[in-house]
Amino acid sequence: MVYIAVPENQDFFDTHRAAAGHVPNYVRAFAARPAVFDAWLQLNAAVKASMDLRRYELATLAAATALKSSYCSLAHGQVLTDNFCTADEVAKFAGQTAEDPVDRAVMAFARKVALAADTITQEDVDGLKAVGLGDDDVLDVVLAAAARCFFSKTLDGTGTQPDSVFNALPETLRTALTVGRPIAS
Repeated sequence: MVYIAVPENQDFFDTHRAAAGHVPNYVRAFAARPAVFDAWLQLNAAVKASMDLRRYELATLAAATALKSSYCSLAHGQVLTDNFCTADEVAKFAGQTAEDPVDRAVMAFARKVALAADTITQEDVDGLKAVGLGDDDVLDVVLAAAARCFFSKTLDGTGTQPDSVFNALPETLRTALTVGRPIAS
């Protein structure tokens, strides 16, 4: 169920129109609760503020793929591809493969936070510390993965499909990142 524009939501849509000129489907999903969306934006900005942006994107992608959130996997996979990695590397990340031991540890930990946070142990934390992360870094990964759970679950719970613009991604990347709901046509 994607929320449809109604006159009282038009200002909200206009404010959150994508740079490409369209209103993203995730914005439509929050149209009935703009205060929640604004709070999400603040939370997400606060999580990212103290974190290495590449690591944030890796943790977010790992949580999103674990949750089978196509929308978030596609969006953050595209950010990684646009700014930090090749499309082939990102496709491998989606398949839970990473060559770098830090990337591998961060992504495994973020997946575990997303799927089974109650099973996190000191051993899991020590695994991150063994590859050079400090306590603040570990907390940042937890925050990124936990925040992704809120957003991904909200989108999937409202039946929100990834925007059709994701169809323009290279086929290999698009296929690897479409882990749940199909892209809107």
